[in-house]
Amino acid sequence: MYTLDLRRTAPKEIYPLGDRFSGESPDGRKISFTNYAMMAGGGSAAGSRPFFGISGEMHFCRVAPDQWEDAVLKMKAGGVNIVSTYVFWIVHEEEEGVFRFDGCRDVRRFLEICEKHGMMVIMRIGPFCHGEFRNGGLPDWLYGKPYDVREDNPDFLEAVRRFFRVLHGQMDGHYFAQGGCIVAAQIENEYQHSSAPWEITTGVSSEWVNGGRSGERYMLALKRIMQEEGIVTPFYTTTAWGGAVTPVEEALPLWGGYSYQPWIFYNRTGEHPATPEYIYRDNHNNANPKTYNFEPAYPPESRPYACCEMMGGMMCSYNYRFRMDMRAIDALANTKLGSGCNMLGYYMYKGGTNPTGLRTPYLNEGQVSKRSYDYQAALGEFGQVRESYGRLKALHLFCQSFADMLAEAKTVLPEHMHSLQPEDLAPLRYCVRVKGDTGFLFVNNFQDHIAMVDRRDETVALALPGGSVTFRFSIAAGENAVLPFGVMLGNVRLDWATAMPMTHIGDTWFFMAPDGMKPVYAVGGREYAPEAGEILHVNGLTIVTLTRSEANQFYLLGGRAYLCDKPLLLDGDTLKSETDDGCVTIREWQDDAWQTRTLGEKREPVQAAFRQVGIGRYVVDVPQELLRGRKQVLLRMNYAGDIGHAFVNGRMISDNFCNGAAWDVRLDCYADELAASPLTVYITPTKEHVVVDVSSAMAGRMEKASGLVAELLDAALIPVDEIML
Repeated sequence: MYTLDLRRTAPKEIYPLGDRFSGESPDGRKISFTNYAMMAGGGSAAGSRPFFGISGEMHFCRVAPDQWEDAVLKMKAGGVNIVSTYVFWIVHEEEEGVFRFDGCRDVRRFLEICEKHGMMVIMRIGPFCHGEFRNGGLPDWLYGKPYDVREDNPDFLEAVRRFFRVLHGQMDGHYFAQGGCIVAAQIENEYQHSSAPWEITTGVSSEWVNGGRSGERYMLALKRIMQEEGIVTPFYTTTAWGGAVTPVEEALPLWGGYSYQPWIFYNRTGEHPATPEYIYRDNHNNANPKTYNFEPAYPPESRPYACCEMMGGMMCSYNYRFRMDMRAIDALANTKLGSGCNMLGYYMYKGGTNPTGLRTPYLNEGQVSKRSYDYQAALGEFGQVRESYGRLKALHLFCQSFADMLAEAKTVLPEHMHSLQPEDLAPLRYCVRVKGDTGFLFVNNFQDHIAMVDRRDETVALALPGGSVTFRFSIAAGENAVLPFGVMLGNVRLDWATAMPMTHIGDTWFFMAPDGMKPVYAVGGREYAPEAGEILHVNGLTIVTLTRSEANQFYLLGGRAYLCDKPLLLDGDTLKSETDDGCVTIREWQDDAWQTRTLGEKREPVQAAFRQVGIGRYVVDVPQELLRGRKQVLLRMNYAGDIGHAFVNGRMISDNFCNGAAWDVRLDCYADELAASPLTVYITPTKEHVVVDVSSAMAGRMEKASGLVAELLDAALIPVDEIML
């Protein structure tokens, strides 16, 4: 039995951050910040209220323009309300003085789409970005200049100014103060904390971009240049982790966390260690000025605990191949939320494909794949919906439903959480966010790189000013939960529940029962334990309890609730879905029940014929009639080897570091080229006993190896169709 005394929990001291963290649109909408949360309102709304910002990283230059709108709609349906995007300098000025904003570089068109669908945008304009991009996003030509990059140097800053001036020309008209979607700009990235390889030198780590030495002078100079060139936003952001320079009087410090860390394998071998990311902390407490991965250069309570780079997935690097446990993503979000976070931000939320350059074919950082940046994200390289998408959506609905309360609720940790290590699996991982007699119990039973076990018959007793609440529950291995107590559902007080509230339509509330947990609701001193699928009616409330798998399929769109086994999108007044197997089953909540209908007919994937034409080299037959008239067509391959490469007419369109997962390649956009030339797949082999023989006196070098494995195992064509509902 665990006990936590909350009777003397002092309320938060909350105050506004002032004009440097606020803005107003022409129609009177306002954005501002307190020291604990983002605020929004005005216009047609009755004053500012807490706004729970949920940002998802999507790099427009890494997504085909014909998929921008689809990606934004999927992000919105997933509960994301802010799109965060890097603007890589090298993409737009690869050749000095020659600026490109065509195709996937078209900033203005991307902003128009975000604006059309009511999405706020944070422009992470650098000038240094990183993002596994060549030189961290800095153009090659900067390497040969007579000055250091990323310094308070007049010549470098003048080059930055020219870039910002041209970029402003693309962004002008879309700032929040102009009625547009741009609400923030990020100043630099991980300054004096992180850098990136100079990719024009030999090897992966022979020479690195300057990490910076100019401190706040440089950061403040960048902000001044932004404003002088017209890049004026309600607030500015800066990455704060790892001791990065953080001018908190001028920019909002943002945090993050990753439990899969490929970069450690630059100088490490063996297994990935378990990380402390899944242990609750109190990161908005002046009495705790330093915790794991959180060492602010300011009193923690003076600024919101907000994130922009919580792991939303992770790429494989050449030296670290893995398959992401999708439960890791929402478990991390749960942990950050319990630790006091009032703005969630994911990197990446939407994966993509690296663009190619004019002078340099590939714009990737050397340790990662040249084209693919799928990132195993909630939305994959071509918009594939992953399990993490549904799991995060349930948490996002909760955050938006209880934004007012979370904006004032204080984190309280049990004593054992302060010293808990990742390998300590016996104690229950929990904490509370509370205000008075109202709050939420956060529970996490996930740990990266360690197998957890089911927890059974746990008891957590909370002593509150107005009495006590006792939770009794079990929870499955790998699962997490947010359990309410003292929460008002309309006019009814919910004493407590062993289920997570997500959202409501009027007096109908939708809850999710985490895996392994029996849903019980206490109202007015009575306990109710509905069976799976049973609708609970109590004191005028209707409570609908969904299983975890059902919650992953739950959507709230246009004021209506749906369960759908495929992605579900609302485009204006049009409800639509997409299917990769020919049919969609959708259930809509109507008249106190789920009404079910199925559209289309189920079909099997089309097996693609392929033939071997060399060692690890294959030609895949792609029927032309299958490529046209679809939303998209994917080639899904399984193979054994080291790296897979796909070519059309000698041009690489995709590559993949083999980690045992299927490899998807989009083909419909190459239909015309595939009509004239075949699709070639080349798999570089894994090898044993590799040596390079340099014994020749005539400058001869030859690799010799045994145990070569390079085989295409199967290939299927997956037509994706859109269905209007």
